[in-house]
Amino acid sequence: MSEPRDPRDPENRRDPKARRGPARPGTPGRRVPRPSQGGASPRGEGRPQRPSAAKRPADARRDPKRAPSANRSSAQRPAAAPKNPGAASKRAAAAPKRPAAAQKRAPRPPRPRTPTPAPLRLGNPRPRLRLVAVALTLVMLVFAVRLFQVQAVNADVYAAKANVNRYVPVTLAAERGAITDRDGVDLATTVDAYDITADPSLLAPDKIKIDDAPQKAAALLAPILGEDQKELAEKLSKSGSRYVLLSRRQSPQVWKQIKDLRSALDAKAQAAPKSDPRPNVLLGIFADEHSKRVYPNKELASGVLGFMNSEGKGAGGLEASLEKKLAGKAGKLVYAQSGGRRVPTADTQEHPAVPGTDVELTLDRDIQWAAQEAITKQVEKSKADRGYVVVQDTKTGEILALANAPAFDPNDITRSDADALGNAALSDAFEPGSTSKLMSLAAVLEEGAATPSTHVTVPNRLHRGDRLFADDIDHPTWHLTLNGVLAKSSNIGTILSVEQLGKTQREANQVLHSYLRKFGIGQPTGLGFPGETPGILAKPQDWSTSQQYTIPFGQGLSLNAVQAASVYSTIANGGERIAPTLVRGTKGPDGRYVAAPKPEKTRVVSPKTAKTLARMLESVVDDQEGTGTAAKIPGYRVGGKTGTSNRVDPKTGRYHGYTASFAGFAPADKPRITVYCAVQNPTSGSYFGGQVCGPIYKQVMQFALKSLQVPPTGAEAPRLPVSFKPGE
Repeated sequence: MSEPRDPRDPENRRDPKARRGPARPGTPGRRVPRPSQGGASPRGEGRPQRPSAAKRPADARRDPKRAPSANRSSAQRPAAAPKNPGAASKRAAAAPKRPAAAQKRAPRPPRPRTPTPAPLRLGNPRPRLRLVAVALTLVMLVFAVRLFQVQAVNADVYAAKANVNRYVPVTLAAERGAITDRDGVDLATTVDAYDITADPSLLAPDKIKIDDAPQKAAALLAPILGEDQKELAEKLSKSGSRYVLLSRRQSPQVWKQIKDLRSALDAKAQAAPKSDPRPNVLLGIFADEHSKRVYPNKELASGVLGFMNSEGKGAGGLEASLEKKLAGKAGKLVYAQSGGRRVPTADTQEHPAVPGTDVELTLDRDIQWAAQEAITKQVEKSKADRGYVVVQDTKTGEILALANAPAFDPNDITRSDADALGNAALSDAFEPGSTSKLMSLAAVLEEGAATPSTHVTVPNRLHRGDRLFADDIDHPTWHLTLNGVLAKSSNIGTILSVEQLGKTQREANQVLHSYLRKFGIGQPTGLGFPGETPGILAKPQDWSTSQQYTIPFGQGLSLNAVQAASVYSTIANGGERIAPTLVRGTKGPDGRYVAAPKPEKTRVVSPKTAKTLARMLESVVDDQEGTGTAAKIPGYRVGGKTGTSNRVDPKTGRYHGYTASFAGFAPADKPRITVYCAVQNPTSGSYFGGQVCGPIYKQVMQFALKSLQVPPTGAEAPRLPVSFKPGE
């Protein structure tokens, strides 16, 4: 007897009749209904029905064991329909019948149901959406109000601010005017210069892979820049900085030397193998282009030229007094920028700079050099505090040389002595001593109180006021002429001569004071030089008991070196004083030359008096009894006067040391050049003016006469009497 076939078998599903199940016993062709698990079929056919998924317990739905399985026993499986219905009917009839109870499946005990969790309910999103919408509305409202304020209410203000940020103004520096000598030789000029800078971060070990890169870079730059190697290394070691200034205003040649050295290191770095790299330690060295004031002759005429400060403005000398002319007018360039870069297509406004005016001085570079060389050596030899030499053209009043010692280098004033800065020939007020006697005797001759041959008996001592007066040396009573008083530089003889200017001492004082003022004492020279002193000359009614007797021979009044030179130029010019000048003319940016205004002229004494005084001054140099024989110049007639005075110490205000001086002109019979020399506080060797400054006068005068090609006159010098015999 064969087993019933499983209807799930694919072989049984091929026969559609087999799907109906086996026929009932005794009823061929009809299916036998499956035992019902809960009663008859709703259709009344008695076929058992599987409960629907909705009616089945939850356990039955989730239990995978209740799903049909191929492992179920044959008793649990429904009978498969036979392929041959007839044979199946016969087997069914022959097979013993199963009881009805056996055909029904025993009900399974119900399993406990697991309670189903309640479904989750989402919150209502509408309140949150409303809140977000309100917030966005407020934000947009703020933006709208701000936009309205920017574009409507304050539109002009913000447009102006935008232009300020958009347009960048750049100052175009004007080229400073040059200062030249009378022949157009540059004494001060402006050239291109570079500030040497560095980016220390590029020399950091993590970038250049060398621990001692700053030290190596400093070793290469120090000899080129002239800076201290240790200081350069410290600046280059600031790895946290992006900018340091290594040296200011270096010449283009210096920057070119650095660039060439950097290029050579680049070539070595590229040629070096990877195993042995050689980085360029000058990689972070740069330059900022500037302009630089250059003084090609260094110390030459430094007191006249002055110097520049760190802001590029004149801080001394003519650089300061002529600042407006020399500086010119700066220009302006306005361009549009974006992101820190210039916009090439945007509008550009440019106002070109106006170059400064070139200034031509009256100085002669060669004569200036000779004067400065001579006074510098004498100050060193005498171990003096300072000295000055003034050379003036007697016909025009133009100053050909104005030398100071010690001088300074205006190219680098940081290395100069602070006391050397300035122009001491104009700023120092000192008592002239015997060189001032020329003015006293000019007053005596002009007033007709005496002549060169007038006899003057000079005792060893002269009692006047509250003191005794003496000459520079002890001597027996001298019997001198007025010419001899000047030649031998007698203080007592000068006092006696000046007393003849008035019936009383007060009247004589007033007359002398008037002549001193005409010579320019106690008033500015007219140069307009910064720091210039007008000198000191008290009013005659204020002269003390001693001053009324010391002023005639040069003590008790003060002047500067240019004033002293101007006194002798006045006599050399026939008694007419021409105010000293330093500026000869100017040349503007348009190239047009403008001569300086003509200097002021003042008649001091008559030409006759001036000519007489010139002859008297020749006796000082030419006569054997004169004090200025060291100033003789072979072939030329020379007139001059020595001076030795007590010096007022500027620090203590008391007399300490001496002022040695010499003043004169040549040729004496046809004057062309005046030279004045003074040395303050000579402490080595002689302190007399004839011995200290006489040689300086001779050296400078000889050079000036040759430089200007002044020929000697060839005339014989008249020999005026110096002394007389009593009873003659």
